[in-house]
Amino acid sequence: MNNVFKKKSRDLKSLPRTSLPHTFIQHQFPPPANFVSLQHIQNMTEKFTFADFEIPEKILDVLADLELFEPTPIQEKSFKPILSGRDIMGIAQTGTGKTLAYLLPILKNWKYNKNGNPTVLVLVPTRELVVQVAEILEKLTSTISARVIGVYGGKNINTQKLLFNSGCDILVGTPGRVMDLSIDNAISLKEIQKLIIDEFDEMLNLGFRPQLTHIFEMMKSKRQNILFSATMTEAVDEMLDEYFANPIEISLAKSGTPLEKIEQSAYKVENFNTKINLLEHLLKTDEDLSKVLIFCNNKRHADLLFTKISEIFPEEFDVIHSNKSQNYRLKAMKSFQDEELRGLITTDVMARGLDISDITHVINFEVPEIPEQYIHRIGRTGRADKDGKAITFVTKKEEVPLLEIEVLMDKELKIIDFPESVKINPTKIASEKEEIVMKNPVKVKLNEGGGAFHEKKDKNKKENWGGPSKRKAPKKYGANRAQQKAKSRSKRKK
Repeated sequence: MNNVFKKKSRDLKSLPRTSLPHTFIQHQFPPPANFVSLQHIQNMTEKFTFADFEIPEKILDVLADLELFEPTPIQEKSFKPILSGRDIMGIAQTGTGKTLAYLLPILKNWKYNKNGNPTVLVLVPTRELVVQVAEILEKLTSTISARVIGVYGGKNINTQKLLFNSGCDILVGTPGRVMDLSIDNAISLKEIQKLIIDEFDEMLNLGFRPQLTHIFEMMKSKRQNILFSATMTEAVDEMLDEYFANPIEISLAKSGTPLEKIEQSAYKVENFNTKINLLEHLLKTDEDLSKVLIFCNNKRHADLLFTKISEIFPEEFDVIHSNKSQNYRLKAMKSFQDEELRGLITTDVMARGLDISDITHVINFEVPEIPEQYIHRIGRTGRADKDGKAITFVTKKEEVPLLEIEVLMDKELKIIDFPESVKINPTKIASEKEEIVMKNPVKVKLNEGGGAFHEKKDKNKKENWGGPSKRKAPKKYGANRAQQKAKSRSKRKK
């Protein structure tokens, strides 16, 4: 299988340039049909391949099976710095191949650990990412002696503890579940040599900072930290200054820069129900919307949209969010990946890292409240150097968040005229209705004290003085009658 790489790189480099027929270049004779020019060969040899990384041939075979031959820019740029052992902070847009960028350098110098404790820890923010990264690792390590385990919340922790009975070399998990397993002594993090945190900024947005700091304390300080993110936020900067030693920053583009191959546009829409009418119109009139990912801002709106759309397009859409079980989410994602579904309605749970191929359109049914989240949403399309389209529905209330997104990207979205054939529905959902605020509300004074409207009877006018001890002074002697009799007898004898 490695011959494939040789054909694409090494064989081209070994071609004897002196054997080329220079007469075709020096004279204006028409070259034969199968003639390859010297310049063309030089251009082909300049292309970098995974074989140039000097990765073990067993891993190259797996990459060839996956039809992966040439590294992406982030993979090429980060390979040597990661091998150096220094702390790394990688900033790259979604869809650029960050997962392989940190996995391949680690597997190049992989060494088996006899103790059975993990030496590599990969932390990701969501359960879906755990499954995805673990699957990639299992494929890459299928021909080498590396035990890969993926853990996440929502499953029985006692069942997951049994997975570690035969040892673990590379652990992939969410911060909460990894911390719980370590506290229960199911795993030991003392032998971790390489810590990888993918989607670092999203972890901090989801509130995983306490779990991360706890995990840092469980590990030895002498380790390599490899961090990857699509955006650089203030929270990320604070963590870098506090816990990491002068990391090398690898950046392909300015933080917040979307992929150039994604065509972005927007529609100005009246309200939520009108957005449903617009979505129905686009799905019926545009055949290119064949594999669509639709984002809502919360679970309630996602469920509401799914209910409406499934009535119009039965069995063509599904919905996933954090309230759905893990098995349901994985099944829905597989159906979407296999193109059994035309579209998937979701919240930002799917906006990070998930690699579903050939998504034609990303539709922001609602504008995200966090500007960086928009970058991650549209990054689900236009992956692997392919073209993609992102459409955003904007109400008047959402114009301010959209402006913040445009400032972050330093790019304005193309506004498309609202189709005249789409009916405007004036009915608003609960979250769109304005709260009625009273101006100068009248304060009603209540009569303090008062009582019944009639006079009390004499028997009810009695004051409550309490029990006998309140009404009469307490006796000086104790309540023990035997003691009192003894005292009285002694007085009589005197």
